[in-house]
Amino acid sequence: MTFDNRQDSAPVLTVSALNQAVARLLERSFPLTWISGEVSNFTRAASGHWYFTLKDDGAQVRAVMFRGRAQYANFVPREGDKVEVRALVTLYGPRGDYQINVEAIRRAGVGSLFEAFQRLKEKLDAAGLFHPDRKRALPMFARTVGIVTSPQAAALRDVLTALQRRAPHVQVVLYPTPVQGQLAAEKIAAAIDTASLRGECDVLIVCRGGGSIEDLWSFNDEEVAYAVANCRMPVISGVGHETDFTICDFAADLRAATPTAAAELAVTPRADWIGSLKADVIDIRRAMRRALNDAEQTLDGYTRRLLNPSAQIDQQRHKLRALATNMTHANRAPLTQARHQLDRLSGRLGARKPDVTASRAVLANLQHRAATGIARQLHQKRDALAALSSQLELLNPQRTLERGYAIVTNQEGAIVRAPSQLKPQTSVNLRLAEGAAQVGIDSVD
Repeated sequence: MTFDNRQDSAPVLTVSALNQAVARLLERSFPLTWISGEVSNFTRAASGHWYFTLKDDGAQVRAVMFRGRAQYANFVPREGDKVEVRALVTLYGPRGDYQINVEAIRRAGVGSLFEAFQRLKEKLDAAGLFHPDRKRALPMFARTVGIVTSPQAAALRDVLTALQRRAPHVQVVLYPTPVQGQLAAEKIAAAIDTASLRGECDVLIVCRGGGSIEDLWSFNDEEVAYAVANCRMPVISGVGHETDFTICDFAADLRAATPTAAAELAVTPRADWIGSLKADVIDIRRAMRRALNDAEQTLDGYTRRLLNPSAQIDQQRHKLRALATNMTHANRAPLTQARHQLDRLSGRLGARKPDVTASRAVLANLQHRAATGIARQLHQKRDALAALSSQLELLNPQRTLERGYAIVTNQEGAIVRAPSQLKPQTSVNLRLAEGAAQVGIDSVD
């Protein structure tokens, strides 16, 4: 047997380099993905990191969730919990252990519920149920508050306690309904519709305590959302805790972090009412006092200006006499002045008026001569007209016709003057002194 002492050209890796290369290979080959399993050996370190094993019936894998990610989880897993984790497959280099780094964790089955929640939310948002313009303002002073919840729910006790503490004068109407379980969503929607139909409260609170997404799922129903949106009075949604969001929260006019917060938003504290009323009373009294003072000062001013009625009448009588005198003088002076001016103008007119007697005689003579000339010319024209009429009468064709002659015309109305214009077997028109006739032509010579 022979041995080859030549050195191998391939590089020699350290264990650390090998584990780093394997870790990079795993991370590139397996991107972030959701993995389901059962929690086992859960440990919460002092640093805040979570360490546990995720397993199923046939295998298991180590898992770590660092503090920066664990602080956003909405629950702390316990031994035996069914969970789904979003993790990155990697390798822990110092020990060479294959593990997953968890980025997010949720209870098993929550993924499909969350997707259904997102789909319904997008659908109702596109339909306009969540638009800010349709949100109604809460009444400033609510006298009756309606509550839609289960009579056995702790949320009801919290709401009633808050209302009793803040506004004991407010009336409460309970519309009982299951808030969890089969057909709960339909019953919640029916309770909201009942409250809207009765119209006996000023604001409606829809509430229940906190819980898992499965516990709150009845409030993620489309029928509940439309019932809230179509309710006649403003609706406050107080479902779950501060971190819980449901479709009912988005459809409501106002979302409260908790049922207690919903009660605090629904009513104004009695102390605030009383304080506001006291302030209003003070303002009204101050305004009335100011108005009375102003009225008294105005009355004093009128009193100083007010005179005795007899003296006021005498003063007005003297003023009237003065006005009458002024009016008389005002009318008389222009009239006198106008008379003087008229007399002056009449004198000037008389002095400058011409003597028209001779002119009138001349005008009369001219009128006589004109009339005589016109009559003479008219007589001459009439004589000339009579002579022309006699001549015209001699040329009148009608007179010729009256002596027994006739005018012959063809069918086109042209006068026939020669036999060549006539044709046998045709007709012509004869115009006589007292009428007309149509005759046929047998032959033409």
